[in-house]
Amino acid sequence: MLEEKEFSTEQSLQLIQEMIGKAKRSYVSKGFATIVWGALIVLCSLVTWAQEQFKFSIGFDIWLLLLLALLPQIYFGIKERRSKDFVAHDEQTMTFLWTAFAICIFISSFYNGMYGPPSFSSLIMMLYGIPTFITGGIFKFKPMILGGIICWVLSIVSMYTPYTTDMLLMAACGLFAWLIPGIILWKRYKKQQAANV
Repeated sequence: MLEEKEFSTEQSLQLIQEMIGKAKRSYVSKGFATIVWGALIVLCSLVTWAQEQFKFSIGFDIWLLLLLALLPQIYFGIKERRSKDFVAHDEQTMTFLWTAFAICIFISSFYNGMYGPPSFSSLIMMLYGIPTFITGGIFKFKPMILGGIICWVLSIVSMYTPYTTDMLLMAACGLFAWLIPGIILWKRYKKQQAANV
C-alpha cells in the first residue's frame, strides 16, 4: 500500500511552479527552424530574382534547398519529441497546422507546373500567411501575426506586379514572416536558458 505524502503549502507551490515551467518549456519555440526557413526563403527568392533579372542560370532549381532543409528538421523534431515527458496541446496543434501547410505547398507545386510562375507566387505568399498568422495568434506572438498579415498584403500586391518583382516580394515574406520572428524567438530562448541556469 502506497503511503500518502502530505505536502506543505510551500512544497505544493514549488511543485506547481515546476510543472508550469515544464509546460512553458515544452511549447516555447527556440526559433531555429523559423530562422532556417526564413533565411532559405529569402535566399531562394533573391537568387530566382537575380536569375530572371540578369538572365543567367545556376544550373539547378534553387528551391530544392527547401527539401534539404526539411530532413534535419524532421530528424531533430522527432528526437526532441522523444525526449519530452508529454506533448502539450499547442504543440499537437502546431504539428497539424504546419503539416497541412507543407502539404498545400507540395500540391501548389503541381499547380505551378500546370499554370506557370506568374500565378504561382501570389498563391504561395497567400499560403505563407495562414500558418504564420495562426501560430502568432495561438502563442500571442505579435511579430508572427504581423508577418502573416504582411504575407497577405504582398500576395495582393503581387497580382499587379511582374514575376521578377514577385520574387522580391517573396523574399520580404520570408524576412517578415519567419526570419525576423525567428531571431526574436532565438534571443528570447537564449535569455530564458541563461535565466534557468
